[in-house]
Amino acid sequence: MGGPPLLKNTIKVQRAVKDWTQEELARRIGVTRKTVNTIENGIYVPSTVLAL
Repeated sequence: MGGPPLLKNTIKVQRAVKDWTQEELARRIGVTRKTVNTIENGIYVPSTVLAL
């Protein structure tokens, strides 16, 4: 399984740059921590609306 590598890597890197946990990012964008985790692991590819 693998979503777009650029998307999942970008999310993980930018989250690390901001020193945010998956939980913090999830809260800020209105999704669950599990959703952030599945995106970062390439299991789930978000809709365009969520990705923006």
